[in-house]
Amino acid sequence: MTSKSATRFDVYEAITNQIVSAIEAGTGQVQLPWHRKGSAICRPVNVASKNAYRGVNTVALWAAADARGYAQGIWGTYRQWQERDAQVRKGEKSSLIIFYKEYGSDDSANEGNSADENPRRFVAKASYVFNVAQVDGYATPEVSEPVEHIDAIETAERLIASTEADIRIGGDSAYFVPASDYIVMPDKHRFIGTDTSTATQGWYSTLLHELTHWSGHKTRLNRELNERFGSDAYAMEEMIALSGQSAPSATLQ
Repeated sequence: MTSKSATRFDVYEAITNQIVSAIEAGTGQVQLPWHRKGSAICRPVNVASKNAYRGVNTVALWAAADARGYAQGIWGTYRQWQERDAQVRKGEKSSLIIFYKEYGSDDSANEGNSADENPRRFVAKASYVFNVAQVDGYATPEVSEPVEHIDAIETAERLIASTEADIRIGGDSAYFVPASDYIVMPDKHRFIGTDTSTATQGWYSTLLHELTHWSGHKTRLNRELNERFGSDAYAMEEMIALSGQSAPSATLQ
């Protein structure tokens, strides 16, 4: 006989699996702090309340939007879309979010019980939402690409210039090409500020990350740069690159 606990839906496990699946769907396409065309860069919001999603829901919906190529971060339940005369298309797959439902009585004191005897509890519940790209009949607002000013940091510019690396600006991806020994960086106007960094910090930390990969070229430090995602050598190289971007970024202000 299967126990109730073994068959009970685990909302935490489900949303974790959703995030992991979305990340795996985009394996090797790491998104750093810049805007890519066709990706929902803004904090996801609910179509009904207009409020931004918070916590793990933000991460889950960002991951889902990136994996499926949604251009806008507007989400709603099936019913919320129907209430706006929009219809979720047949066959569209929902994305999981969680909310917390409160249990317990605020009137415990009036009933002669202390709050400790009847504490409030918050239990995680699952809800399923669809992106605006999955519905028909809803007029989406025009979204312009964000443009934030990148301030030059002179000490960082001197460090970068001293490497004499071949750095090519353009497009919407950042990477180092070992075979041809050059770095590609997105256009500066694509970088955006986040909760933890400015657009300027995003630009320099990304460039320093790629410069650290550049330092491992066979004509320089000769590290293993051609290993596949998931290998020990690949993981080690990414750790080195993260160290290479983090240490200078902490001091080049």
